[in-house]
This record gives sequence, C-alpha cells and structure tokens, in this order.
Amino acid sequence: MPHPIVQKARESFGDDPKHDNYVGPVKSCTRFTLLEIKSGQWRGGVWIDSGTGTCWLVAAGLAKGGHQDRDDFYERAERTDKSGEIDKWLPLDADRRQLKRETAARLLTDWELEIQRLVLEALRTVADGGTAAFIVPHPKDPAGRFAKFRVAVEQVREPGFEREETVVEIDLENEFRTSNLGWQATMRVLISISPLETSWDRFGDTYSTIDEVGSQALRIDQLQKITDDGLIAQSSPNDKAHYTHRRNLALSSVVGRGVRSMCGVYFVPYQDHGSLPKCSVCEERYHNLPK
Repeated sequence: MPHPIVQKARESFGDDPKHDNYVGPVKSCTRFTLLEIKSGQWRGGVWIDSGTGTCWLVAAGLAKGGHQDRDDFYERAERTDKSGEIDKWLPLDADRRQLKRETAARLLTDWELEIQRLVLEALRTVADGGTAAFIVPHPKDPAGRFAKFRVAVEQVREPGFEREETVVEIDLENEFRTSNLGWQATMRVLISISPLETSWDRFGDTYSTIDEVGSQALRIDQLQKITDDGLIAQSSPNDKAHYTHRRNLALSSVVGRGVRSMCGVYFVPYQDHGSLPKCSVCEERYHNLPK
C-alpha cells in the first residue's frame, strides 16, 4: 500500500506524472526512497522518516535541459546517488532538534489561540453581565483536563458611579499550579480579556479588573478580529508614571516585585518613569497629602 502522502496525491491528481504536485518516487535515487513533488518547472525531493512519519524536503531544483543539463534536478540526484553523497541530504541531529523546537512552538501557539477562542466565547456570554466557565485542555492532550476558568462580569450603575467589573477565577490541576504552562495559560486568559498589565488586581487565584461600562463588548470586537487573523493578543505594559512609596521601589525594581500606586494600580517598576506621562490620579492624590 502506498504511503499516505503518495495515496493522497494520487487521489487528488491521478497518476499523470505531468500534473503539477504529482508525488512519486525519484527513480535515480536507489539508497533510500525519495518522493518528488512538482510545481511547474520546480522539483522537490521529500524523504519520509518511517519512525515518525515526518516528511522532510531534503532537495530542490529545476527540471531543465531535457534532463541532460548538469544542474537538472534528476541528473543531480542520480550523480549524487552514485557517489554516495546523497546520504548527506538526509536530516542531521541538529535538524531534528530544530524540528522539535518548531513543533513545540507551533503546539503552544495553537494552544494559546484555542484559549483565546474560549475566552472570546465566554465574553460573548457575559458581556452584559453574568458568569461563564470553560475548560482549558492540555496542549499535548486535548482530551485531558488542564484547568478551569470562571469569568464573571458585573455592571455597577449607581448615581455618579458606573463601572464594569470583571473577575477571573482560576482552578489549575494540582500538577500545573506552579508550572510555567499554568502561568502561560493564566496570562493568555487575562490578556485576552484586558491587555493592560496594570489593570489587574490579584488575590490568590482570583484576578479582577474595573473599567468603563461596555468595555467588554468593545473588547469582543477587538478580540474577534485578532483571532480571525490567527494572531495572539499582546499585553500592554504600564504607560504612565505612577506615585508609590520610595521604600517599595529599590527592591521591587531589582527582584521584579509589583507595588501598589496611589491611584490603586499594581505595577512592576522597571521603566524609566521620566520618559512616561504622569498619572493624573496619582499626582492629584500626592498633592492632597498632608504636608
């Protein structure tokens, strides 16, 4: 039975070797099975790792000169096969390590996009108020339970005060509670809801943020566009210079510990405050302190 990649090509294009993208063996390669892929005048040589099923593009070139030209793809493959040099076309250990890194990066990106989609669905449910919960699977085991997130939105409307509070409760499986993967999932949920880093307050495994009424409805439109484009939402760092007690600054700057500002924002002081505009709320409260 032919390899699945060969079978798929034959089902799609038939056995006509003149058809673009036709996949079949390169007959001049005798030391291992090399499948050819055609696209116009271009030819590619694909080797399939029988152990992993990974398809490697190990050679590429042009079909030229009626296969008599020295640089012709088939001529070069035959010449290299006879000399034994064709074995050098196969992937090295460094290539396999790079593939593992790229595969891991792709799995994590796909996983974060899936979390982003789950957040988007939850926000659609609770944008006007309410609670929604969703399960986040493990990136390598979609059937396994990794964490449960609960998102609640409450709109507070009082005379002179209208705000929208969003609360996120996190329930990670025990083995992931202190893992980098658990933190990555947490950050992806929070950034998807509100990308401003300084907007979130934390108490244990519960995070909350307060914004203007309708902010989540607006965020849904933003998140939908990002997700449709296959992009990961990015966080927004602190964009204002805040006031806090001087005794908090030195150690926090060194160890990356967050501090509370006079306006209530929780931030890590790692930026040059002189280059940022001052927080108007902090400045007002500072000047109103007893002298």
